[in-house]
Amino acid sequence: MACCYQVSLGGGIVAVAASSFPVNSKLKPFPALKAELPKPMASDLSPDRSIFHDASSSNPRRDLVFIVNPRGANGRTGKDWKKLLPYLRSRLDKNCNICESLTSGPYHAIDITREAIREGADAVVAVGGDGTLHEVVNGFFWAGKPVANHNREATRSTALGVSVAILFLYLFISCYVVMFDYMFTFSITAKLGFQFHGVDVRYNYVFIFLQLIPLGTGSDFARTLGWKNDPHEAIDRIAKGLRSPVDVGVITGESEEESHYFINVADIHLSAKAGYFASRYKRFGNLCYVIGALQAFMGHKNQDLRIKASLVKTNSEKCLVNEGEWETCSLVTALCIGNAKYFGGGMKITPNADPSSGNFEVVILQDFKWYDFILKLHRLYNGTHLSVKNVSSRSVISIEVEDISGSGSIYVQSDGEHLGFLPRKFGILPSAIEMIC
Repeated sequence: MACCYQVSLGGGIVAVAASSFPVNSKLKPFPALKAELPKPMASDLSPDRSIFHDASSSNPRRDLVFIVNPRGANGRTGKDWKKLLPYLRSRLDKNCNICESLTSGPYHAIDITREAIREGADAVVAVGGDGTLHEVVNGFFWAGKPVANHNREATRSTALGVSVAILFLYLFISCYVVMFDYMFTFSITAKLGFQFHGVDVRYNYVFIFLQLIPLGTGSDFARTLGWKNDPHEAIDRIAKGLRSPVDVGVITGESEEESHYFINVADIHLSAKAGYFASRYKRFGNLCYVIGALQAFMGHKNQDLRIKASLVKTNSEKCLVNEGEWETCSLVTALCIGNAKYFGGGMKITPNADPSSGNFEVVILQDFKWYDFILKLHRLYNGTHLSVKNVSSRSVISIEVEDISGSGSIYVQSDGEHLGFLPRKFGILPSAIEMIC
């Protein structure tokens, strides 16, 4: 369902760069996402035509797509969004076309995001919690590559072709004229140099921007950025238009023929199992995490895992990637890969993680008993657990994790979404997205 508004944006909009990094071409869409192949489609963004201005148009208005999960937080997201709309329209009062698109079920936000980018959106705003943000982030990618904005890509291709033609003409004339008159050559060099300098050919991808309006059950990623759980402040950030690059994690399976993206925390074993059960009780709000943990403890057994971590070593001249060796981690209770700091409704599980650092923080809990969580729960929430016995931490750019027993029963999740079971590989895509902040 979609509804479009024409309102304005004071101060301009900027948010998430769809990508400026090399991506593994082997990566394929994660099957569970049920995403469709790129093709002409009936728009989810407008009932009769695209709301986005043509790439050749002189219309200065920005195009923003607000993807709303109306069923989030037990239906509270939809109600709060309706109350928020008057402030949204009053605050963003110039140069902006706003499209409201309501999701109809799981994974719908992925398809809406991809369509919005292809149609020429300037920014995509996730309205909901971490689950909605997670789907929107996955919508920025297709088959291991950033989704392309067709309109701007065509314009950029034309501009690049013209710039290359100018460059060759410039080189030819310069080389020819220099044989006769140095001063004449300098004159042409200066004149054509300005024309060519105006075309920036460094970007291989079209830049689309991202923002979050927290109206869901959990807002763990917002906590890492120091944002209050206040949707009005989120709208003010959009109006200011400040932006900051953030990293995105990518997860592949054993065959590397499937991929999935996350922006917050991916985790393995007990915490992932707890998250799987917690998703069934979201009607209870943050209490769902407690219920999920209690259920996950029933029948839980710590397991031996094999890991292989890669890290970057820096010397005075260059950065070297150390791929590391396979090692065994015994009696693992939970293994968490943090691009950001929080998960599980405010638990500061990877306290040193920074989503703009280009690294994950990996925290491993080993040989924890049920009473350890009761005694040390406060330390897990305030981020002081790294000094606790049987807790270790490391900084990596990628990590592979396998279940030594081969049982295929070790849970994996990312951003609170169940992905299946081990084995899995986790890698980082530095500065993959720019967020309005």
